[in-house]
Amino acid sequence: MTADPGPARASQDRADAVAAAVLAVPGVARLHTGAFGEVGTYLPGRRVAGVRIRPDGVEVHVVVEHALLDRRVPLPVLAEQVHRAVGAQVPGPVHVYIDDLDEPPPPSV
Repeated sequence: MTADPGPARASQDRADAVAAAVLAVPGVARLHTGAFGEVGTYLPGRRVAGVRIRPDGVEVHVVVEHALLDRRVPLPVLAEQVHRAVGAQVPGPVHVYIDDLDEPPPPSV
């Protein structure tokens, strides 16, 4: 008898969809793993860093592009855009954490 891959596959699809939705938001540089690398969804053979799928909702941690500040986009606006993008992928509460600011590019010489 083999185990039903349904729930595991659904969790994998959900984590991948959330990560893709977050990374598609302009101003998001990348997902962040948390202070100690603890934020992630663990899947068979890999992990989706920066996305935590829980029974009570989804948590995403992001790094913001430095250029976002140059465009004067407020961080709460970016967080709302990420929230909407993730909310379109999964039911339930979505918690968005802005963990870091990407380093600006070095000045050209």
